This record gives sequence, structure tokens and C-alpha cells, in this order.
Amino acid sequence: MKIAIGCDEAAYALKEIIKSHLLGKGLDVVDFGTHDTEPVIYPDIAFAVAEQLSQGAFGRAILLCGTGIGMAISANKVPGVRAAQCHDTYSAERASKSNDAQIITLGARVVGVELAKAIVDTWLASEFSGGRSSEKLERIREYECNLHNIRRP
Repeated sequence: MKIAIGCDEAAYALKEIIKSHLLGKGLDVVDFGTHDTEPVIYPDIAFAVAEQLSQGAFGRAILLCGTGIGMAISANKVPGVRAAQCHDTYSAERASKSNDAQIITLGARVVGVELAKAIVDTWLASEFSGGRSSEKLERIREYECNLHNIRRP
């Protein structure tokens, strides 16, 4: 699986750890930066990752910032993208199983290294289960298409 990853300066160290963790599992990881601790405009990174994901370049993506909130808000502005902020393994599992989230966001100032790895592993091991959630996701897609004048295939 090809995974995109990106962060702001507050989450640079955690991004590097998560990236190594993913590479150690044999996953193909593309790093959108930042590549140091100099301040960046994090929405630009979130938009770049989310746009590439929405175009099918990646199966999933991980975005990190101080809290995970800003990256989630930014990524969710891109049509077709569902980004979920996760700070525990249960929310990571539900992000995938119930909400078919293609992106998770993590807060480097909120979760520790081992918990972050566990969150990522749980999310990657989970798949959308459909069922009752399918109708809800379809309603989100309909609203989004109407809002952005997007034709459904």
C-alpha cells in the first residue's frame, strides 16, 4: 500500500518516527514534508496530500500537527476526502470501519510515540465495514457533490 505522510513543524519528530515505523512494515511511504522544524503553513501540506489522495495517488494518508485538529480541518476541505482526528485506537478503528476515513490526523502534543504507532497500526488493519454506515456516507457524498457541483459517476 502506498501511504502519504505530512506534518507541520510541531510534529516533525513524530512524523519521522511514524514514517520509519511504516517503512519497517514494508509500506511505500511518500513524505510531503515538512522536513525540519522551521515554521510552515500547514494547510498547504494538508491540501497537497488530500488532493493527491483524492486523485487516487495514495490509498491512505497520515497528517500530523500539534493537535491534529488543523490538519483534519484542512484535509476535509478537499472534495471526496474523509480525514479523522484520532487520539486513541478505538477512534482509529471506527474512523476506518464506520467512516471509511482515508486520512487520519494525529497530534504530536497530544499522543505519545507508542500510542501514535498503535493508532496507525489499528487504522491500517481496519477496513470499512459498510452496513448501517453506508447510507450515512452516501448522504455525505451527495451533500458534497451538490455543494461543489460535482457530477457523480
